[in-house]
Amino acid sequence: MASGGSAIRGSRVGAGPMGEQDRGFHAERIQVHYWCSNGHQLSPYFLATIEPEEIPEQLDCPNCGAPAGRDRDNPPQVAKLEPYKTHLAYVKERRTEEEAVALLEEALTQLRARRGSVTS
Repeated sequence: MASGGSAIRGSRVGAGPMGEQDRGFHAERIQVHYWCSNGHQLSPYFLATIEPEEIPEQLDCPNCGAPAGRDRDNPPQVAKLEPYKTHLAYVKERRTEEEAVALLEEALTQLRARRGSVTS
């Protein structure tokens, strides 16, 4: 027979009746259910006196990271992520090819003037 501690089953330090007199006051709370698009359900508790508009409409699912909403039949969809853009891609969005050539020529002219080798 293997025994590892007390001879009385279930007895340990702190064991005893669980009640407010021993563990403190428990505030009233409400449970709100959320579902993600992968079918996971999460049910966090909120303080019962909280204003309804303070309860979030969406949370991140701890299982898959997808957004979870309160409507079980229509959970929020994952927003489409745009691929990483390089600096050059952002520049090309702001400038036309003609503007780029003009800016380059202007910058080269200023650089040559600073170095003292202006060739016309």
